[in-house]
Amino acid sequence: MIKIEDLCKSYKDTAPLKNVNAVINDGDVVSIIGPSGTGKSTLLRCINLLEKPTSGRIFIDGTEVTSPDCNIESIRGRVGMVFQSFNLFPHLTAIENIMLAPVDLLKKDRQEAYVRGMELLHTVGLPDKALSYPDELSGGQKQRIAIARTLAMEPEVILLDEPTSALDPTMVGEVQSVIRELTKLNKTMLIVTHEMNFARAISNRVFYMDEGSIYEEGTPDQIFDHPKKEKTRRFIHRLMVLTLDADSDSFDFPGTRGKIESYCIKNQVPYRMTLNTILAFEELIQLNLIKSPEKREISISFEFSADENEMVFTIDYSGNEYNAFELSDPVSLGVLNTAVTRKTYSFDDKNKLGNRLVLLINQG
Repeated sequence: MIKIEDLCKSYKDTAPLKNVNAVINDGDVVSIIGPSGTGKSTLLRCINLLEKPTSGRIFIDGTEVTSPDCNIESIRGRVGMVFQSFNLFPHLTAIENIMLAPVDLLKKDRQEAYVRGMELLHTVGLPDKALSYPDELSGGQKQRIAIARTLAMEPEVILLDEPTSALDPTMVGEVQSVIRELTKLNKTMLIVTHEMNFARAISNRVFYMDEGSIYEEGTPDQIFDHPKKEKTRRFIHRLMVLTLDADSDSFDFPGTRGKIESYCIKNQVPYRMTLNTILAFEELIQLNLIKSPEKREISISFEFSADENEMVFTIDYSGNEYNAFELSDPVSLGVLNTAVTRKTYSFDDKNKLGNRLVLLINQG
Protein backbone atom coordinates (compact mmCIF):
# COMPACT_ATOMS: atom_id res chain seq x y z
CA MET A 1 0.00 0.00 0.00
CA ILE A 2 1.16 3.54 -0.80
CA LYS A 3 0.13 6.34 1.55
CA ILE A 4 0.80 9.97 0.66
CA GLU A 5 0.40 12.67 3.31
CA ASP A 6 0.44 16.43 2.63
CA LEU A 7 2.98 16.05 -0.17
CA CYS A 8 4.40 19.31 -1.54
CA LYS A 9 7.03 19.99 -4.16
CA SER A 10 8.16 23.47 -5.03
CA TYR A 11 10.88 25.06 -7.10
CA LYS A 12 12.05 28.66 -7.21
CA ASP A 13 9.23 29.91 -9.42
CA THR A 14 6.56 27.22 -9.24
CA ALA A 15 4.95 24.66 -6.97
CA PRO A 16 3.72 21.66 -9.00
CA LEU A 17 2.47 19.76 -5.92
CA LYS A 18 0.43 21.28 -3.11
CA ASN A 19 -0.76 19.11 -0.22
CA VAL A 20 -1.38 15.88 -2.13
CA ASN A 21 -3.06 13.18 -0.03
CA ALA A 22 -3.89 9.69 -1.28
CA VAL A 23 -4.00 6.02 -0.36
CA ILE A 24 -3.27 3.51 -3.13
CA ASN A 25 -4.10 -0.05 -2.19
CA ASP A 26 -2.21 -3.14 -3.27
CA GLY A 27 -3.33 -4.17 -6.75
CA ASP A 28 -4.90 -0.81 -7.59
CA VAL A 29 -4.50 0.42 -11.16
CA VAL A 30 -4.74 4.20 -10.92
CA SER A 31 -4.87 6.43 -13.98
CA ILE A 32 -3.77 10.01 -13.29
CA ILE A 33 -5.29 12.53 -15.68
CA GLY A 34 -5.50 16.30 -15.90
CA PRO A 35 -4.19 19.32 -17.79
CA SER A 36 -0.49 19.70 -18.49
CA GLY A 37 1.53 21.31 -15.72
CA THR A 38 -0.63 20.13 -12.82
CA GLY A 39 1.97 17.91 -11.13
CA LYS A 40 1.10 14.47 -12.51
CA SER A 41 4.63 13.47 -13.54
CA THR A 42 6.13 15.17 -10.49
CA LEU A 43 3.94 13.02 -8.26
CA LEU A 44 5.30 9.83 -9.84
CA ARG A 45 8.88 11.07 -9.58
CA CYS A 46 8.40 11.86 -5.89
CA ILE A 47 7.02 8.37 -5.20
CA ASN A 48 10.11 6.90 -6.85
CA LEU A 49 12.34 9.49 -5.12
CA LEU A 50 13.66 10.79 -8.42
CA GLU A 51 12.44 14.11 -7.02
CA LYS A 52 12.85 14.95 -3.35
CA PRO A 53 9.59 16.33 -1.91
CA THR A 54 9.76 19.77 -0.33
CA SER A 55 7.53 18.58 2.50
CA GLY A 56 5.09 15.81 3.33
CA ARG A 57 5.54 12.06 3.67
CA ILE A 58 5.25 8.96 1.48
CA PHE A 59 4.87 5.47 2.92
CA ILE A 60 5.21 2.21 0.99
CA ASP A 61 3.98 -0.81 2.94
CA GLY A 62 4.42 1.12 6.17
CA THR A 63 7.98 2.29 5.44
CA GLU A 64 8.44 6.04 5.20
CA VAL A 65 10.43 6.43 2.00
CA THR A 66 10.79 10.19 2.53
CA SER A 67 12.68 9.63 5.78
CA PRO A 68 16.37 10.68 5.68
CA ASP A 69 17.25 7.19 6.92
CA CYS A 70 15.50 5.43 4.03
CA ASN A 71 17.61 3.33 1.64
CA ILE A 72 16.71 4.94 -1.69
CA GLU A 73 18.18 2.16 -3.83
CA SER A 74 16.12 -0.40 -1.95
CA ILE A 75 12.94 1.59 -2.64
CA ARG A 76 13.76 1.99 -6.34
CA GLY A 77 14.16 -1.76 -6.51
CA ARG A 78 10.56 -2.11 -5.32
CA VAL A 79 9.14 0.73 -7.43
CA GLY A 80 9.77 0.52 -11.17
CA MET A 81 9.25 3.39 -13.57
CA VAL A 82 8.58 3.61 -17.30
CA PHE A 83 9.42 7.00 -18.80
CA GLN A 84 8.05 8.93 -21.78
CA SER A 85 11.39 8.84 -23.60
CA PHE A 86 12.29 5.14 -23.09
CA ASN A 87 15.77 5.89 -21.59
CA LEU A 88 17.37 2.81 -23.15
CA PHE A 89 21.14 2.63 -23.30
CA PRO A 90 21.97 3.08 -27.01
CA HIS A 91 25.16 0.99 -26.88
CA LEU A 92 23.36 -2.08 -25.45
CA THR A 93 21.09 -4.55 -27.22
CA ALA A 94 17.52 -5.05 -26.07
CA ILE A 95 18.37 -8.09 -23.96
CA GLU A 96 21.41 -6.32 -22.49
CA ASN A 97 19.26 -3.34 -21.50
CA ILE A 98 16.88 -5.71 -19.71
CA MET A 99 19.65 -7.71 -17.99
CA LEU A 100 21.72 -4.75 -16.78
CA ALA A 101 19.88 -3.74 -13.59
CA PRO A 102 19.10 -7.29 -12.34
CA VAL A 103 22.79 -8.21 -12.66
CA ASP A 104 24.21 -4.95 -11.24
CA LEU A 105 21.62 -4.18 -8.56
CA LEU A 106 19.97 -7.49 -7.70
CA LYS A 107 23.25 -9.40 -8.17
CA LYS A 108 21.58 -12.03 -10.31
CA ASP A 109 23.61 -14.55 -12.27
CA ARG A 110 23.93 -13.47 -15.90
CA GLN A 111 22.39 -16.69 -17.18
CA GLU A 112 19.44 -16.31 -14.83
CA ALA A 113 19.01 -12.70 -15.93
CA TYR A 114 19.22 -13.73 -19.58
CA VAL A 115 16.54 -16.42 -19.20
CA ARG A 116 14.24 -14.01 -17.37
CA GLY A 117 14.96 -11.30 -19.93
CA MET A 118 13.92 -13.57 -22.80
CA GLU A 119 10.74 -14.48 -20.94
CA LEU A 120 9.92 -10.80 -20.64
CA LEU A 121 10.68 -10.20 -24.31
CA HIS A 122 8.09 -12.89 -25.07
CA THR A 123 5.69 -11.12 -22.69
CA VAL A 124 5.99 -7.85 -24.62
CA GLY A 125 5.95 -9.62 -27.99
CA LEU A 126 9.55 -8.92 -29.04
CA PRO A 127 11.68 -12.08 -28.63
CA ASP A 128 13.04 -11.58 -32.15
CA LYS A 129 14.47 -8.17 -31.16
CA ALA A 130 16.72 -9.47 -28.37
CA LEU A 131 19.93 -8.61 -30.24
CA SER A 132 18.68 -5.35 -31.76
CA TYR A 133 20.05 -2.00 -30.64
CA PRO A 134 17.64 0.83 -29.75
CA ASP A 135 18.31 2.74 -32.97
CA GLU A 136 17.11 -0.34 -34.88
CA LEU A 137 13.72 -0.29 -33.11
CA SER A 138 10.55 1.70 -33.65
CA GLY A 139 9.26 3.97 -30.88
CA GLY A 140 6.63 1.44 -29.86
CA GLN A 141 9.22 -1.34 -29.73
CA LYS A 142 11.55 0.79 -27.61
CA GLN A 143 8.77 1.45 -25.12
CA ARG A 144 7.92 -2.25 -24.91
CA ILE A 145 11.60 -3.00 -24.23
CA ALA A 146 11.53 -0.31 -21.53
CA ILE A 147 8.51 -1.99 -19.93
CA ALA A 148 10.29 -5.37 -20.01
CA ARG A 149 13.36 -3.75 -18.40
CA THR A 150 11.17 -2.41 -15.58
CA LEU A 151 9.55 -5.81 -15.02
CA ALA A 152 12.97 -7.46 -14.83
CA MET A 153 13.51 -5.77 -11.46
CA GLU A 154 10.39 -7.54 -10.14
CA PRO A 155 8.88 -4.33 -8.72
CA GLU A 156 5.91 -4.30 -6.39
CA VAL A 157 4.76 -0.98 -7.86
CA ILE A 158 4.96 0.15 -11.50
CA LEU A 159 4.86 3.84 -12.39
CA LEU A 160 4.23 4.77 -16.03
CA ASP A 161 4.73 8.40 -16.99
CA GLU A 162 2.78 9.09 -20.19
CA PRO A 163 4.11 5.89 -21.78
CA THR A 164 2.57 6.60 -25.20
CA SER A 165 3.03 10.38 -25.47
CA ALA A 166 6.29 10.19 -27.46
CA LEU A 167 4.95 7.64 -29.95
CA ASP A 168 3.63 7.94 -33.46
CA PRO A 169 -0.17 7.38 -33.33
CA THR A 170 0.24 4.12 -35.26
CA MET A 171 2.39 2.72 -32.42
CA VAL A 172 0.23 3.71 -29.46
CA GLY A 173 -2.01 0.65 -29.66
CA GLU A 174 0.83 -1.87 -29.35
CA VAL A 175 2.13 -0.30 -26.14
CA GLN A 176 -1.36 0.05 -24.67
CA SER A 177 -1.95 -3.63 -25.38
CA VAL A 178 1.14 -4.58 -23.38
CA ILE A 179 0.08 -2.35 -20.48
CA ARG A 180 -3.37 -3.95 -20.48
CA GLU A 181 -1.68 -7.31 -20.05
CA LEU A 182 0.36 -5.93 -17.15
CA THR A 183 -2.83 -5.11 -15.25
CA LYS A 184 -3.48 -8.87 -15.03
CA LEU A 185 -0.31 -9.33 -12.93
CA ASN A 186 -2.09 -7.86 -9.88
CA LYS A 187 0.66 -5.31 -9.36
CA THR A 188 0.00 -1.82 -8.09
CA MET A 189 0.21 0.58 -11.05
CA LEU A 190 0.01 4.36 -11.42
CA ILE A 191 -0.27 5.62 -14.98
CA VAL A 192 -0.11 9.24 -16.09
CA THR A 193 -1.96 9.44 -19.40
CA HIS A 194 -3.83 11.79 -21.72
CA GLU A 195 -5.60 8.85 -23.40
CA MET A 196 -9.04 8.96 -21.77
CA ASN A 197 -10.46 5.79 -23.33
CA PHE A 198 -7.32 3.92 -22.32
CA ALA A 199 -7.53 5.24 -18.74
CA ARG A 200 -11.15 4.18 -18.51
CA ALA A 201 -10.45 0.69 -19.85
CA ILE A 202 -7.56 -0.30 -17.59
CA SER A 203 -8.15 1.46 -14.27
CA ASN A 204 -10.12 0.68 -11.17
CA ARG A 205 -9.46 4.23 -9.88
CA VAL A 206 -8.89 7.61 -11.55
CA PHE A 207 -7.20 10.68 -10.06
CA TYR A 208 -7.98 13.99 -11.74
CA MET A 209 -5.19 16.43 -10.86
CA ASP A 210 -5.52 20.19 -11.01
CA GLU A 211 -4.04 23.10 -9.07
CA GLY A 212 -1.21 20.84 -7.83
CA SER A 213 -3.42 18.39 -5.97
CA ILE A 214 -5.82 15.51 -6.51
CA TYR A 215 -8.84 17.65 -7.32
CA GLU A 216 -11.24 14.70 -7.69
CA GLU A 217 -10.95 10.92 -7.54
CA GLY A 218 -13.28 8.00 -8.10
CA THR A 219 -13.99 4.97 -10.21
CA PRO A 220 -13.74 5.35 -14.00
CA ASP A 221 -17.54 5.46 -14.25
CA GLN A 222 -17.75 8.18 -11.61
CA ILE A 223 -15.05 10.37 -13.13
CA PHE A 224 -15.90 9.93 -16.80
CA ASP A 225 -19.70 9.72 -16.59
CA HIS A 226 -20.61 11.60 -13.41
CA PRO A 227 -17.84 14.01 -12.37
CA LYS A 228 -18.86 15.97 -9.29
CA LYS A 229 -16.60 19.01 -9.73
CA GLU A 230 -16.71 21.66 -12.42
CA LYS A 231 -13.08 21.52 -13.57
CA THR A 232 -13.25 17.74 -13.88
CA ARG A 233 -16.41 18.01 -15.96
CA ARG A 234 -14.83 20.56 -18.26
CA PHE A 235 -11.69 18.49 -18.74
CA ILE A 236 -13.50 15.19 -19.35
CA HIS A 237 -15.87 16.69 -21.90
CA ARG A 238 -13.14 18.78 -23.52
CA LEU A 239 -15.04 21.97 -22.76
CA MET A 240 -13.37 25.18 -23.87
CA VAL A 241 -14.57 27.88 -21.52
CA LEU A 242 -14.69 31.66 -21.76
CA THR A 243 -15.85 33.57 -18.65
CA LEU A 244 -16.50 37.32 -18.65
CA ASP A 245 -17.95 39.82 -16.19
CA ALA A 246 -19.99 42.88 -17.05
CA ASP A 247 -22.04 45.54 -15.31
CA SER A 248 -24.54 48.08 -16.41
CA ASP A 249 -22.34 51.11 -15.74
CA SER A 250 -19.12 50.29 -17.58
CA PHE A 251 -19.82 47.65 -20.20
CA ASP A 252 -17.33 47.46 -23.10
CA PHE A 253 -19.56 45.93 -25.74
CA PRO A 254 -17.10 46.03 -28.71
CA GLY A 255 -14.25 44.64 -26.60
CA THR A 256 -16.42 41.86 -25.17
CA ARG A 257 -17.78 40.92 -28.58
CA GLY A 258 -14.19 40.78 -29.88
CA LYS A 259 -13.22 38.39 -27.09
CA ILE A 260 -16.15 36.11 -27.96
CA GLU A 261 -15.24 36.09 -31.65
CA SER A 262 -11.59 35.31 -30.84
CA TYR A 263 -12.68 32.49 -28.52
CA CYS A 264 -14.85 30.96 -31.26
CA ILE A 265 -12.09 31.19 -33.86
CA LYS A 266 -9.46 29.74 -31.51
CA ASN A 267 -11.65 26.75 -30.65
CA GLN A 268 -12.88 26.19 -34.21
CA VAL A 269 -16.53 26.78 -33.39
CA PRO A 270 -18.58 26.25 -36.59
CA TYR A 271 -19.43 29.44 -38.45
CA ARG A 272 -23.23 29.33 -38.04
CA MET A 273 -22.90 28.47 -34.34
CA THR A 274 -20.54 31.42 -33.91
CA LEU A 275 -23.07 33.78 -35.51
CA ASN A 276 -25.87 32.46 -33.30
CA THR A 277 -23.68 32.80 -30.21
CA ILE A 278 -23.02 36.46 -31.00
CA LEU A 279 -26.72 37.06 -31.79
CA ALA A 280 -27.77 35.61 -28.43
CA PHE A 281 -25.13 37.69 -26.67
CA GLU A 282 -26.19 40.90 -28.40
CA GLU A 283 -29.90 40.45 -27.78
CA LEU A 284 -29.69 39.37 -24.14
CA ILE A 285 -26.74 41.35 -22.84
CA GLN A 286 -26.44 44.49 -24.95
CA LEU A 287 -30.09 45.12 -25.83
CA ASN A 288 -31.80 43.69 -22.76
CA LEU A 289 -29.84 43.39 -19.51
CA ILE A 290 -27.46 46.32 -20.01
CA LYS A 291 -30.25 48.67 -21.09
CA SER A 292 -32.79 47.57 -18.49
CA PRO A 293 -33.80 50.20 -15.91
CA GLU A 294 -32.43 48.11 -13.05
CA LYS A 295 -28.64 48.25 -12.69
CA ARG A 296 -27.21 44.73 -12.69
CA GLU A 297 -23.98 42.86 -12.18
CA ILE A 298 -23.61 40.23 -14.90
CA SER A 299 -21.38 37.16 -15.27
CA ILE A 300 -21.40 35.30 -18.58
CA SER A 301 -19.70 32.11 -19.69
CA PHE A 302 -19.45 30.16 -22.92
CA GLU A 303 -18.68 26.44 -22.93
CA PHE A 304 -17.93 24.81 -26.27
CA SER A 305 -17.66 21.03 -26.41
CA ALA A 306 -15.69 19.81 -29.41
CA ASP A 307 -16.84 16.24 -28.71
CA GLU A 308 -20.54 17.10 -28.72
CA ASN A 309 -20.32 20.10 -31.05
CA GLU A 310 -22.35 22.11 -28.54
CA MET A 311 -22.15 25.66 -27.25
CA VAL A 312 -23.74 26.47 -23.89
CA PHE A 313 -24.18 30.16 -23.04
CA THR A 314 -24.79 30.84 -19.32
CA ILE A 315 -25.76 34.21 -17.85
CA ASP A 316 -25.86 34.94 -14.12
CA TYR A 317 -27.11 38.37 -13.09
CA SER A 318 -28.20 40.32 -10.04
CA GLY A 319 -31.49 42.03 -9.30
CA ASN A 320 -35.06 40.99 -8.81
CA GLU A 321 -36.45 37.89 -10.47
CA TYR A 322 -36.36 38.60 -14.19
CA ASN A 323 -36.32 36.11 -17.08
CA ALA A 324 -34.44 38.15 -19.67
CA PHE A 325 -35.32 35.66 -22.40
CA GLU A 326 -39.09 35.46 -22.05
CA LEU A 327 -39.47 39.17 -21.25
CA SER A 328 -37.57 40.36 -24.32
CA ASP A 329 -39.45 42.49 -26.83
CA PRO A 330 -41.11 40.57 -29.71
CA VAL A 331 -38.34 41.35 -32.23
CA SER A 332 -35.58 40.24 -29.85
CA LEU A 333 -37.57 37.16 -28.88
CA GLY A 334 -37.85 36.18 -32.54
CA VAL A 335 -34.10 36.51 -33.00
CA LEU A 336 -33.41 34.54 -29.81
CA ASN A 337 -35.72 31.70 -30.80
CA THR A 338 -33.73 31.40 -34.02
CA ALA A 339 -30.34 31.45 -32.29
CA VAL A 340 -31.20 29.18 -29.34
CA THR A 341 -32.57 25.63 -29.32
CA ARG A 342 -33.01 25.14 -25.57
CA LYS A 343 -33.28 27.49 -22.60
CA THR A 344 -33.72 27.18 -18.85
CA TYR A 345 -34.23 29.94 -16.30
CA SER A 346 -33.92 29.75 -12.52
CA PHE A 347 -33.94 32.23 -9.64
CA ASP A 348 -32.27 31.95 -6.24
CA ASP A 349 -33.00 34.86 -3.93
CA LYS A 350 -30.19 33.78 -1.59
CA ASN A 351 -27.55 34.32 -4.28
CA LYS A 352 -26.21 37.75 -5.18
CA LEU A 353 -26.36 36.82 -8.88
CA GLY A 354 -29.62 34.98 -8.35
CA ASN A 355 -30.95 35.03 -11.92
CA ARG A 356 -29.57 32.32 -14.19
CA LEU A 357 -30.22 31.70 -17.88
CA VAL A 358 -28.68 28.63 -19.54
CA LEU A 359 -28.96 28.55 -23.33
CA LEU A 360 -28.03 25.87 -25.84
CA ILE A 361 -26.98 27.63 -29.05
CA ASN A 362 -28.43 26.50 -32.36
CA GLN A 363 -25.78 24.67 -34.44
CA GLY A 364 -26.82 26.16 -37.75
